[in-house]
Amino acid sequence: MFAVVRTGGKQYRVAAGDKIAVEKLAGDAGDTINLGDVLLAGEGDSLADAAKVIVSAEIIAQAKSEKVTVFKKRRRHNYRRKAGHRQQMTLLRIVSVGDEKKSEKKAAAKDEAPKAAPKAAAPKADAAKPAAAPKTATKAAPKKAAAKSAE
Repeated sequence: MFAVVRTGGKQYRVAAGDKIAVEKLAGDAGDTINLGDVLLAGEGDSLADAAKVIVSAEIIAQAKSEKVTVFKKRRRHNYRRKAGHRQQMTLLRIVSVGDEKKSEKKAAAKDEAPKAAPKAAAPKADAAKPAAAPKTATKAAPKKAAAKSAE
């Protein structure tokens, strides 16, 4: 799903996983924000109701953009002025683009899944370790015997 959002006086077409650089937004690296001004949303050729779509993004970093040099000169008047400027910007990673209900369900599922996954994975790992140990021991014994007989 994609969306067109407006922030900092500019419009951006975004989808989940995209990285964009926008005008400076409040927040620190790692914070999650919602881009509220959604102009258009859809998937493929079909369009969705933009009022119901939420675009959430994670702040990657607060940075400065490239330097812009301003040079003024008036011919034959010995007038030269040089100045530079670096605009503040925020780097964003789009986490999700979707309906409110779908976003809440996905967030709830993600919170529950990591808690359940380590418990389920731990017994499988314990069961695999004892089975692997005897196999290596049985393979090592004939090699030692073969090495002694070769001497």
